[in-house]
Amino acid sequence: MGYVEDIMGANEKLLYRARRHWLVIAGAFALGVLISLAIVALVVAIVNMTSSVMGLLLLLLLIIPLGRLALIGLTYWNEQYIVTNRRIIQIEGVFNKHVIDSSLEKVNDVVLDQTVMGRLLGYGDIEILTASEVGINKLDKISNPILFKTTMLDAKDRMSSDDDMGQPARRANDENAITELITQLATLRDKGAITEEEYQAKKNELMSRL
Repeated sequence: MGYVEDIMGANEKLLYRARRHWLVIAGAFALGVLISLAIVALVVAIVNMTSSVMGLLLLLLLIIPLGRLALIGLTYWNEQYIVTNRRIIQIEGVFNKHVIDSSLEKVNDVVLDQTVMGRLLGYGDIEILTASEVGINKLDKISNPILFKTTMLDAKDRMSSDDDMGQPARRANDENAITELITQLATLRDKGAITEEEYQAKKNELMSRL
């Protein structure tokens, strides 16, 4: 079993697993490959001109770009965005893991932004507004963002339909969650994390749900 399966609860099911788009690491990866090729070319030239000993010493320099490429690949592969039937899980870190959970029950709004290039290549940004302590989760340049969003919203709808709580109580909880989120947005605005315009736009959008 993998790390994701180890942290999932009883009766919790993995619905969708996503990673950031390959373009996120394309530049750094291409640079590492070019540096590696340049070192190899330099080694070949030195071996032909002088001695093989100097060439072998320079060949050791390949450890640096190749090690960096390995680290980039491992970091990319271990950064995951998971949708289960209960929550959204963000995982980062190769050896030391950093995990952020957002319960589907506390998801109040989901914003998807895709540029023209993002639509062509299949990536986009997803902003998840929740009533949790995190407040706002931003997933940058995630692959297949539409599928991630629809999977998450479908799971939330199924959770709501399975909830045996009465409609009045549910509505009251929704109102409390939105009020709490507006308070958190105000705190973020006061700290300078979002602008006044962003605060007012999100506040008006949330107020329309009451």
